[in-house]
Amino acid sequence: MNNVRMDNMSWVDYQRRVEEGAVVFLPCGATEQHGPHLPLGTDALLASAISEDVARNINGIVAPALSYGYKSQPKCGGGQHFCGTTSVDGATLMAMIRDAVREFHRHGVKRLVVVIGHYENQWFATEGIELALRDIGKEGRLEVMRLEHWEFVKTTTLDRIFPDGFPGIALEHAAVIETSMMLHYHPDMVALDKIPSHGPAEFPVYDMYPTRVEWVPESGVLSSAKGSTSEIGQMLVTDVTDGIAAAIRFEWFK
Repeated sequence: MNNVRMDNMSWVDYQRRVEEGAVVFLPCGATEQHGPHLPLGTDALLASAISEDVARNINGIVAPALSYGYKSQPKCGGGQHFCGTTSVDGATLMAMIRDAVREFHRHGVKRLVVVIGHYENQWFATEGIELALRDIGKEGRLEVMRLEHWEFVKTTTLDRIFPDGFPGIALEHAAVIETSMMLHYHPDMVALDKIPSHGPAEFPVYDMYPTRVEWVPESGVLSSAKGSTSEIGQMLVTDVTDGIAAAIRFEWFK
């Protein structure tokens, strides 16, 4: 039994923890290609693992991840043309977040952290949160923190990992950051021998619809993951989990 995971608890134990004031985490990932070397569930797996680490630190609870995200975009996820990428409309994602937030409020949760693990989810998750809080009203006494875990990586860490310059988080899809973090959390799911060796993708500053699939490398990897290690993953995870825990303490446990 994992004592931070909601789906590993009985409803009685969960209710007791909620009544004690536990912070609840809702990981929000995707089912999306991550090249030939990482699993389709990478975004949800990382958001959940990070949430569990932080929850252990602050005695929180991690809800089951929302594992379908907004449509993969060519410049940050490769696009919808890859087999296995299974996405939802923005309205669907907003509705899922809205319903989930209202349900946690019904449970009596007072502090909820929505942990975004899929770049494209950000603004649809925000809308879902805002609509739910409007439904609940000011008397609901529920506060929600929304965050993207990669934003907590320190500049000094990025400088160490990318001495030739950080390509940007959008191009890091299935690249060094995600691959190294997966090597830290789920090394058995990483196929290092299948990492593509091509350089970073180059995109124009505009978008086209229908999507120009030829803009995207056939591998689905937007920047090379060569050089990924579990040690780099540990550095990244330390930044992220320490940073999230510090933010939660600052907002709610001063």
